[in-house]
Amino acid sequence: MTFGLVGRKLGHSFSAKYFNDKFLKEGLDCRYVNFEIPSIDVLPALLQGIPDLKGFNVTIPYKEAIKPYLQQLTPAAQEVGAVNTVKITANGRIGHNTDLEGFEKALSLLLGNAAVRKALILGTGGASKAVAAALKRRGTEFQFVSRSKECLHYADLTPELIAENDLIVNATPLGTWPDVESKPDIPYSALSKRHFCLDLVYNPAETAFMKASAENGAAVSNGLTMLHAQADAAWQFWNDHVTYP
Repeated sequence: MTFGLVGRKLGHSFSAKYFNDKFLKEGLDCRYVNFEIPSIDVLPALLQGIPDLKGFNVTIPYKEAIKPYLQQLTPAAQEVGAVNTVKITANGRIGHNTDLEGFEKALSLLLGNAAVRKALILGTGGASKAVAAALKRRGTEFQFVSRSKECLHYADLTPELIAENDLIVNATPLGTWPDVESKPDIPYSALSKRHFCLDLVYNPAETAFMKASAENGAAVSNGLTMLHAQADAAWQFWNDHVTYP
């Protein structure tokens, strides 16, 4: 059986190694392959050429664009508004979101028993929607920050605004290998020991965002816990027998 990852640029991804190591360790006759595609339009042709494909993950920039190519969405995918996992069944393709579960686990590990009242989500792509859904569940106020969308812009991030938000989540790809020196343009000097900064990027292990945040006292974490948790949830989804309405 074949599983895989669909995205535009996948050289940074650890998913194939994670799953193929799992298959080898557990003696499973499966493989996990990266599928780099220049446009979501070529997805049907890709899927047609891999008859033993049972499911795949979805990453930047297709987590929202893939929805028209699916026949069903799970409640989690509907809640988030984005898809990062797809199961192929006899009745069609089912879109699911395991980023939500993965982010919740990563955030819980970072925060411990601490409570956060307000948060900034840097970025407005598919991953940011899972972050927003998780924060809604917690009752945490949040605002999106983007260079182009109708929300807060980076120029709006004054030291005072940074100071009043306990949690800052980097949901952009900035800092991902090989562009390891890049980071969101925020006033890092306004961070303090009461801040929590979570980067969804996991390669490199310490991103420029994490380093700059930690240098100013913030507690930091990368996205590796989220990656592993969402991958395990994806594997469970591919192998369950739940019927979704």
